[in-house]
Amino acid sequence: MSQSSETGDSRAAGSSFFDVRMRGFRDRADVDDVLELLSRRVRPLPPETIRLDEAFGRVLAQDIVSDVAVPSFDRAAMDGYALHAEETFGAGSYNPFDFAIIGESLPGWPFSEGVRTGEAVRIMTGAPIPKGADSVLQAEAAEEVAGRLRIREAVSPGRNVGHKGEDIDVGAVILRANRLLRPQDLGVLASIGQGRVAVFRRPTVSIVITGDELLPCGSRPEGFRIVDSNSVMLAALTCRDGALPPSVQMVPDSRATIEAAILEAETDVLLVSGGSSVGQEDHAPRILADHGELAVHGMALRPASPAGVGFLCDRLVFLLPGNPVSCLCAYDFFAGPTIRRLGGRSMDWPYQKRRLPLARKIVSAVGRVDYVRVQIVGEKVEPLATSGASILSSTTRADGFVLVARDNEGCAAGEEVQVFLYDG
Repeated sequence: MSQSSETGDSRAAGSSFFDVRMRGFRDRADVDDVLELLSRRVRPLPPETIRLDEAFGRVLAQDIVSDVAVPSFDRAAMDGYALHAEETFGAGSYNPFDFAIIGESLPGWPFSEGVRTGEAVRIMTGAPIPKGADSVLQAEAAEEVAGRLRIREAVSPGRNVGHKGEDIDVGAVILRANRLLRPQDLGVLASIGQGRVAVFRRPTVSIVITGDELLPCGSRPEGFRIVDSNSVMLAALTCRDGALPPSVQMVPDSRATIEAAILEAETDVLLVSGGSSVGQEDHAPRILADHGELAVHGMALRPASPAGVGFLCDRLVFLLPGNPVSCLCAYDFFAGPTIRRLGGRSMDWPYQKRRLPLARKIVSAVGRVDYVRVQIVGEKVEPLATSGASILSSTTRADGFVLVARDNEGCAAGEEVQVFLYDG
């Protein structure tokens, strides 16, 4: 993996850290190399056992094997009459057969006696099939006359019967590990008597927002100060990716306050927004290098080239640019896959995709990945004209984005591209 150069007079004594402030990046890491690093070093968090009614949206930590059959008895699949099918053979409109009705079987209230020759039991959907019966004649195919059952059609053996284990058999693998639990999954688990389930622990996240110019969310812009938008965006993204609601802290551009916020975080993941580039107030990379491992600083990626990735004890730290679109891009490329992996989810992009032709060309440069916001107009893809890293509204006007690979100079008009959709 290409990292910052270890030569030059801005390198700290006894350290491999190259201070890029007011100098710029010597090299930028390849995006695929960074993702490979994260894939290699990030593992799901230890599992925890929780109540089934709390498990929606969690990720299963182990295979679930049923030790019961569902249903656990033969039962009626519709309302009608339980009888022995062979006795109905030959019945017809001009040759009706009569049976004695000897009782009824209801859900939870079975008919306790056996069914003998010439007998039938009135039965409701879901009720146990009485001993001696092997089929259910639907109610519409018969009538009760003077307390007896008159049928005018035959029924085949096993007809309208839900057999034991028909849904789930003993020993069947119901759900596999790493499955994101859906409502119907919880229903299946409940049906086999599973009251608790082992799932991967949800990651905890701290968000540190840096910047003297920032006002807290809920404020109005004033003077030369702007309102922080990254905190609410990042908080929503982390929850989308399965983390617990994060803690958020805003700090000024001071080494001491940023350092304290970074070192005091006790969560699985730390997101630092701002202070990651080459300005004189960009302290976060230096702090991470001094106290932990700055694995990557500077990406071959537009926007979000100033992003960084590192490790502090057993915590993962992501240095995200302060410009909102760059912040979103860096999160989606690096922090998002990590948070999903920690919680047992796939590291793949969480967006649906479509392949559509370009209405006009996308210009890029060999050697970097480009994250290009686009609109879909008449089943063609239009790159947005306004694409600055600070223009967050471009992501609300966009339908999604296109990734231009590092070995491409761009994409030609008419070329089919893969669009990652923000919605749907």
